[in-house]
Amino acid sequence: MRIATFNINGIKARLPRLIEWLDETRPDIACLQEIKTSDETFPVKDIEATGYGALWHGQKGFNGVAILARGATPVEVLRGLPGEAEDEHSRYIEADVHGVRVASIYLPNGNPQPGPKFDYKLRWMKRLRARAAEIWAEEIPAILAGDYNVIPYDRDTYSVRAMQDDALMQPESRAAYRALTGDGWTDALASRHPEGGVWTYWDYQMNAWPRNAGFRIDHLLLSPGAADRLTDAQVDKEYRGREKASDHAPVWIELR
Repeated sequence: MRIATFNINGIKARLPRLIEWLDETRPDIACLQEIKTSDETFPVKDIEATGYGALWHGQKGFNGVAILARGATPVEVLRGLPGEAEDEHSRYIEADVHGVRVASIYLPNGNPQPGPKFDYKLRWMKRLRARAAEIWAEEIPAILAGDYNVIPYDRDTYSVRAMQDDALMQPESRAAYRALTGDGWTDALASRHPEGGVWTYWDYQMNAWPRNAGFRIDHLLLSPGAADRLTDAQVDKEYRGREKASDHAPVWIELR
């Protein structure tokens, strides 16, 4: 079983690239972030034409997450992350599909920091950890997949100096992410590439893609029931280099 996460950076603007990737790689489950469309305008017919069922939590113009399943319709478990009733951002959706629990996550960026956006990021991460603990207690194969907007280690960026003041790499952001892995969730990509140097994001600016000036912020965290079945974890890097591509590349795992 192949499970992928892909920050598409606007599903309507990148729809040809998304369809292309689905047709060429055929993941069993695909978690999307930054779909940037309302629930009403999500291109469900185009997705279904590729052989995928879909579940989505949209928001006009920004944010938005979705879960796609090949030959099936994901069964919704939770829409929106509990713990802050006034939070109206569409950043979390959770479903059961193909015998596993999957969450698609678009964690807040947090810039500029310090400030209210960074405070919101840290509160969101605390809420995510609380939900992760509830999923853990169910003792099921589970994958928390998405754009975490966290660079976990120095080895996960092309330049520590360039990113040192960014919210993605602050000690508080890293500590909140490592709290999840400390709870027992396995960082799939890190487990297969412990030496680092594997990027999932390249900015559109500063010639980042041609210079390979990227960093790793898209993660799949696995419960023990999923981690025990992990056979591979990789990045579909080439898709970042295609015409009108997202600034993220798809990341995927394979489970027995």
